[in-house]
Amino acid sequence: MALPSARHLDRAADLRDEGGVKPFLLALVLMSTSSLAEDWPQYLGAGRDAVWREQDVELDFAKRAPRLVWSVAVGSGYAGPSVANGKVFLMDRQAKPFTAEKRKPGTNVNFVRGRIPGRERVLCLSETNGEIIWEHSYQADYSSVYPYAIGPRTTPLVHDGMVYTLGAEGHLHAYTVDGGKLVWNRNILKDYDFETPLWGTAGHPIIGGDLLICPVGGQGSTVVAFDRGTGEEKWKALNAREAGYGTPVIETINGHRQLLVWDAENLNGLDPGTGAVHWSVPFKPEHGMAIGAPRVWKDLVFVMGYNNKSGAVRVASDGKSARLAWGRNLRKGVAGVMNTAWTRGGYIYSGGQRGFFRCVKMETGERIWETREPLLKADGSGRGPWPHAFTVHHEPSGHTLIFNDHGEMISARLSPEGYREIARIQIIEPTHTVAGRLLVWSHPALANRRVYCRNDREIRCWDLGPGGRP
Repeated sequence: MALPSARHLDRAADLRDEGGVKPFLLALVLMSTSSLAEDWPQYLGAGRDAVWREQDVELDFAKRAPRLVWSVAVGSGYAGPSVANGKVFLMDRQAKPFTAEKRKPGTNVNFVRGRIPGRERVLCLSETNGEIIWEHSYQADYSSVYPYAIGPRTTPLVHDGMVYTLGAEGHLHAYTVDGGKLVWNRNILKDYDFETPLWGTAGHPIIGGDLLICPVGGQGSTVVAFDRGTGEEKWKALNAREAGYGTPVIETINGHRQLLVWDAENLNGLDPGTGAVHWSVPFKPEHGMAIGAPRVWKDLVFVMGYNNKSGAVRVASDGKSARLAWGRNLRKGVAGVMNTAWTRGGYIYSGGQRGFFRCVKMETGERIWETREPLLKADGSGRGPWPHAFTVHHEPSGHTLIFNDHGEMISARLSPEGYREIARIQIIEPTHTVAGRLLVWSHPALANRRVYCRNDREIRCWDLGPGGRP
């Protein structure tokens, strides 16, 4: 079956947002395409569901190894790339090396802020060869916790001829895809009188119809919706002390469209068009570290965060209320820190605390199986604090790609029966030092039979299609 292009997926998203299309009509939109491959226009992919819907890729790397197509030098940052309309979009940071002042003995470096001059940059590269098509930089002096103040956190969002970027100090910009003209900009931290979060602004904006919905923070402005064409505020909602570091998502639960926002205090369900709050369930992550995107199965919404924090909320049939289904028992669930879980058929798959990758039953939080294999290096080494892995499910094959923080790409079969590794390969070198070990914490993009990944020195493009090395 032919795969949808970015413009068809944008149209499908628009139809879904308008709420007037039955599922079979939406399917027709997605199926009525030619053989064009799929773009990756935002964080977690076209559907913001971490699913790669593309045929004719080889995920058994022993049969056909990925081929390195190009590599381009870039600055530092956690921001992953996005790919759309033949272009690759990325954010990085341009700054001199920072030397921290001496700190008092016993001070936890993970909470010490620094004042670091520098600039953030938005890059538009050719998907074919990585050449820079356009770039835009601006002054962005960092004031967040200094060991992690290496660059932007959020993936550029491409939609309807525009690309939206959000920097670590709250710079929200809207550019034209063609030419990189700055259409509008604002600083959400200054506009809403909110201090830079400890680990920088990291909540990915999302498109909802004509709105760009963005986590901000503070009383009455935890989440704010802007006109995506002008940047004008349209609504604001919620009163959490902090917005957290994750991404909102728009899902349909029990037939009701809900904007799901996990902030530093509650998991919330809102009307994405008006910001009206349908329900809020207290579920407070430690240190405000609400990072992983909410995942939905039937009437359950799952979230997970730092220090063994995971749970599920059950939404009422009318969509107007919700309650905690499970989440207080530390022997249940799985708590990844930087990543979003993969869910399928009522099961959750994710790396988490103590270096275990787990399968968990979403209905109850029961742990079905666990293994350390994907969070370790190929040789079994590499243990350390906050082990992490991104998961992207490949829909046609049923394989799941796991990108661990050692820079490896793993192809595996995940099911309630267990973990079965197919192959793995090193695709990027870890360059960021955290707690004495080198790692990479940047979500890759998977588009047009290719994988795009970055560290603090370069962005790489790998081909997994028929042109790969035999």
